[in-house]
Amino acid sequence: MCGLRIDLEDDRITSIKGDADDPFSKGHICPKGVAIQDLHDDPDRLRQPMRRTASGWEPVPWDEALDEAARGLARVQKEHGVEAVGAYFGNPTVHNHGALLFLPFLLRTLRSKNRFSATSVDQLPHHVAAFLMFGHGFLLPIPDLERTRFLLVMGGNPLASNGSLMSAAGAGRLIEAIRKRGGKVVVVDPRRSETADAADEHLFIRPGTDALFLLSLLHELFELGPRLGPQAGFTDGVETLREVARGFPPDVTAPRTGIEAEVVRRIARELYAADGGVAYGRVGTSTQEFGGLCQWLLTAVNAVSGNLDRPGGAMFTKAAFDLVGGPKPLTSRAVGFGRWKSRVRGLPEFAGELPVAALAEEILTPGEKQIRAMVTFAGNPVLSTPNGSQLDRALASLSFMVSIDPYVNETTRHANLILPPVSQLERGHYDLAFHTLAVRNTARYSPPLFTPPPGARHDWQILLELHHRLDVLRNGRRLKHEAMYRVLKRIGPEGLLDLGLRLGPHGAGLSGLGRGLTFRRLAAHPHGVDLGPLEPCLPARLATKDKRIDLAPALFVADVARLRETLRAEALRSETLREAAPGATLSLIGRRNVRDNNSWMHNAPRLMRGKTRCTLLIHPGDAFARALLDGDLADVTSRVGTVRVPVSVSDEMMPGVVSLPHGYGHARPGVKLAVATKHPGASVNDLTDDQALDTLTGNTAFSGVPVRVERVAAP
Repeated sequence: MCGLRIDLEDDRITSIKGDADDPFSKGHICPKGVAIQDLHDDPDRLRQPMRRTASGWEPVPWDEALDEAARGLARVQKEHGVEAVGAYFGNPTVHNHGALLFLPFLLRTLRSKNRFSATSVDQLPHHVAAFLMFGHGFLLPIPDLERTRFLLVMGGNPLASNGSLMSAAGAGRLIEAIRKRGGKVVVVDPRRSETADAADEHLFIRPGTDALFLLSLLHELFELGPRLGPQAGFTDGVETLREVARGFPPDVTAPRTGIEAEVVRRIARELYAADGGVAYGRVGTSTQEFGGLCQWLLTAVNAVSGNLDRPGGAMFTKAAFDLVGGPKPLTSRAVGFGRWKSRVRGLPEFAGELPVAALAEEILTPGEKQIRAMVTFAGNPVLSTPNGSQLDRALASLSFMVSIDPYVNETTRHANLILPPVSQLERGHYDLAFHTLAVRNTARYSPPLFTPPPGARHDWQILLELHHRLDVLRNGRRLKHEAMYRVLKRIGPEGLLDLGLRLGPHGAGLSGLGRGLTFRRLAAHPHGVDLGPLEPCLPARLATKDKRIDLAPALFVADVARLRETLRAEALRSETLREAAPGATLSLIGRRNVRDNNSWMHNAPRLMRGKTRCTLLIHPGDAFARALLDGDLADVTSRVGTVRVPVSVSDEMMPGVVSLPHGYGHARPGVKLAVATKHPGASVNDLTDDQALDTLTGNTAFSGVPVRVERVAAP
């Protein structure tokens, strides 16, 4: 989302800077923006299809590779049924409008219900809450950072992520602006993060107890008197929510959360009194056993405090390409939840996808509908999903696998075929997803900087060709499908983008006679166009059938009983553990650095300079109890595995909590990433547990993993 100014000399990049004329990012740039040159020039990036053989990887011509890929997938489905082929698509998919627009064609042709993505790694609770409350999984409330006067951040670190499900280029500048206009920023997190350092106040909270804190906030807001404002006329469930919150006063939750009751009451009063306040929660609130409850309660807090759909509060974007209300063939429509379940554990589907925590067991468990082949797109689930070592073994057992990816990484090394797309700078770019999550309405299209080499394929072309070849193998050449294939091949993603812009809320219509946006008009503004601040839009934008908000969806209300029972059992278990081995168990949480982007940019030399970042952060008291000094090696052990990492002793950690970054673990054999393998680190997902998840939504529970930390004895 950050505008870049890239200077060239003889087709060689001489500098990359932030674009000061971009109306959204206003010159902001982070290290990852500069490192895009490393991705383009990377000698390890594949430039042609590769086939895995007994003696290593060998290049394959494009048509031969695409034919072989289609035949292999079709063969497995013919022998074992359509569900025998699974699909996984990773985080970079949403950074690519061609992929987002053309991936559905391939998935529809595969017809398999065994679909997985990075969504259920860290953000599924957001989408489930939006679907049940507002009628659409992408109708996500966004903090109006440009006008808010009280910002409560839970489990998020915008200074490292630029928002995350909240596109906010230059988050540090925006947070500082809140303070300069007399506002306040409060961060609730088990770690004093970069954002916490920039805030007015930081509160430690025990991992996994965020739902209790939010319920006690709601309790106090109801005591102050709910004020829904204009939403009162189309909001249901207020009294049900009041009854739920009644059982969680701050005096009851404080011993579990670690946040004093009077502090909870004060935060509630400050949010209530602010002239535009908002509660925002991200990865830490999603990746826990009650992630779904957290995302529901965050929105409920914003609604009851009078800050939903209000300037300065939690608002909704009106993106130029509307993923919520745009043309049906081009938009992401969450049409159901729990319509089918995973074969082995019975985990619920959402928007056509199953929780990725079930992927390994669906491959390893014999029986009807067992996954025997995989298609992966821009994903590295061995490093990014729970119990990665188990998934590593599972992928090695497949009979066939195709990866659309530019690298031989920890996941794609298991593929029979790797089909590499062109680089980011060889294709056009429009942020379909991140404009929909932005703190301001803007739009920008960036044309390709370089012409792809002869014969290279865009990822949308790879997806379209696989879709077409599979369709022909299964059904023969049908006139209707051939015609559609030719049209899509001719217009490409820019043609579909033009259609979405024309029919969007700022569009010129199909005729183009209006003054609104078309692809051509947008492309004529290389810095982007400013479409204005977020504005109140409810109930018109609601996607529920009755155009009403459900503030107390039955599934969430029922899940509160699980919260009570789990906490009772956990309290008994913790007491037993303390008596048996005082201080033995610590809670593991993750973290992100501004130079990291999950697992997929660790081969960029610019990003890997400096000190080692893959260290275990531990509180001085916990380190002393284990005879650990800064720089020592420690073994960290969970139910599923052990990793060895250097220790960083720091009071930024809450006592009893340790932290490892995600995305590392590049020491597995067969990986062709020269820079990353020199900085391998340890994969936190060799510790996270595939059996630990939010059973309501199916999202993984990375936060608060019980671990044992032991000093590695000197030789």
